[in-house]
Amino acid sequence: MKTKISIHDFQFAFVGYGHYKVTYTSPVTRKQWSATIDDMPLIDDTKNSDNPKRKDLETLKRLCKNG
Repeated sequence: MKTKISIHDFQFAFVGYGHYKVTYTSPVTRKQWSATIDDMPLIDDTKNSDNPKRKDLETLKRLCKNG
């Protein structure tokens, strides 16, 4: 069974103006990936949203794993 992605799988740390260090933790393996994200519209759509879209969470996850 595939586990759904959640905003609780991410940790956000402010790094500087327009930059966040985002850490994604896999809910299954507990493995972590981190990246510095400067895409503020994506941060607004995930971290600063009451109900982030799954598409935005998947994009953020991909950036963490490939960054």
